[in-house]
Amino acid sequence: MLNTLAIRDMLLIAEAELSFAPGLNVLTGETGAGKSILLDSLGFVLGWRTRADLVRPGAAQGEVTAAFALPPGHPAFALLDEAGIAGAEELILRRTISAEGRRQAYVNDRRVAAETLRGLSDLLVELHGQGDDRGLLDPRGHRGLLDSYARHADLLAGVRAAWAALSEARGALEAERRALEEAARDTEYLEHAVAELDALAPTAEEEPELDARRRRLRAAARIREDVAKAAQALGPEGAEGPLLQALRWLEGAAEQAEGAVDPALDALARVLEELSGAAGAVETLLDGLGGDPGELEAVEERLFAIRALARKHNLAPDLLPEFAEDLRARLGRITGGADEIVRLTAAAEAAEADYTATAARLSESRRAAARRLDAAMAEQLEPLRLGRAVFATEVEPGEPGPDGADRVRFAAATNPGAPAGPLDKVASGGELSRFLLALKVCLSARGEDPTLIFDEIDRGVGGATADAVGRRLRALGAEAQVLVVTHSPQVAARGGHHWRVGKMIEGGAAVTRVEPLDPAERVEEIARMLAGDTITDAARAAARALLES
Repeated sequence: MLNTLAIRDMLLIAEAELSFAPGLNVLTGETGAGKSILLDSLGFVLGWRTRADLVRPGAAQGEVTAAFALPPGHPAFALLDEAGIAGAEELILRRTISAEGRRQAYVNDRRVAAETLRGLSDLLVELHGQGDDRGLLDPRGHRGLLDSYARHADLLAGVRAAWAALSEARGALEAERRALEEAARDTEYLEHAVAELDALAPTAEEEPELDARRRRLRAAARIREDVAKAAQALGPEGAEGPLLQALRWLEGAAEQAEGAVDPALDALARVLEELSGAAGAVETLLDGLGGDPGELEAVEERLFAIRALARKHNLAPDLLPEFAEDLRARLGRITGGADEIVRLTAAAEAAEADYTATAARLSESRRAAARRLDAAMAEQLEPLRLGRAVFATEVEPGEPGPDGADRVRFAAATNPGAPAGPLDKVASGGELSRFLLALKVCLSARGEDPTLIFDEIDRGVGGATADAVGRRLRALGAEAQVLVVTHSPQVAARGGHHWRVGKMIEGGAAVTRVEPLDPAERVEEIARMLAGDTITDAARAAARALLES
């Protein structure tokens, strides 16, 4: 419930504070007095889209504060908790706007974004005015209104989940069919490519390893050539042969030299011994550099084959194994694709059956809610002087979608036996206003009891009909707090609390004042609404009669 609305420096209002009460609260005043400023200010603090020039001329900043009483368990507490804002029995919304247009919003003195205000406003206030008639008359919104009236959010959520699952299953089936068709067109290519890749069987790290090994082998080949030459130079065909020949010559001469050649023999023996050690070391080195003489050729051949295959398929060599797996999978779809199509088809059929069953339960709930709404409308239309009219909520099969498979339309017939049709086609201006009031009253029945605001809902009606409208609004006020902006004295007389909005000139500038009225002042205000500028005793008597009735 809206407890207070405080306004400062907004449009023509310098300062105003309204303390609202349960039941029917009415605001009256002459045309142009500024009643719309109150709604603009309330919409501003609730985060609604409003006009830009809200700050009162000459003021630096405008400010609106609204205080709401929240009963335990109100859904606004969940939203506050999600936003990290401490909840309390009284929720205080405050919003400011500078003369330059900068806006700031606060909830319980915590800075918030305008989206938070709008989220709270959906739970706190419902506005029914001249601007929302189009929504009630537009069949595209009727299904949503009926769902809100039915309060079957769990069924609707189930249908949306089933539709999402069905869409996913259908998408998977269609994707598999396209993949199978594409793979079938490329069968010959796939078979050749897979065979070629399987024959080579490259690994992800093989190309850089082969390249490094090739460099080592090429370096070893160059070293081996030099070491082999060194081995040959030290061997029998090199230095070792002449030294052995010299040794044999010296040994032959030693028998006759009587020890003269012994030093030379000893030195030559040492040289041959060292030469043998050097030759052995070179042979050992040569053996270490040996291996398969064709290894370098084999390494280069495989390295070049891997690189050529990578260039052929226009990808990096390390991606060849992954590419091969992809090609094998595509080829596998051709041989095993039929089984996968069968599996996905069964999954899609199961998802469709689940959606159909879930949507059917939602349709039945909608039809039941339609019957309840039609009965509730019949109760509302009788006191609104439309007892012979018939309202019908039509629920018909429609195109399946995330919100079910129903088309919903509100229709009416104003005379017995006449065919039902769209509200704005079968009802006159006064009848249409009453139909819409009855519909708004029925659709406004919510478990959370938001504050209901009606902006000139009684336009186009008068006399007994206006009195019936006032009675409906007062009855609605017994269930929820109702605020009504009205020009009808019959409606104003039904209010439990009455404010007068007036415009006056102060200091050469127009200023709007909002004043609560006591019983005597209410008589004068309603008399003015009945008689106009000149209030007569007869008008006052009529005003008293309205208030007493």
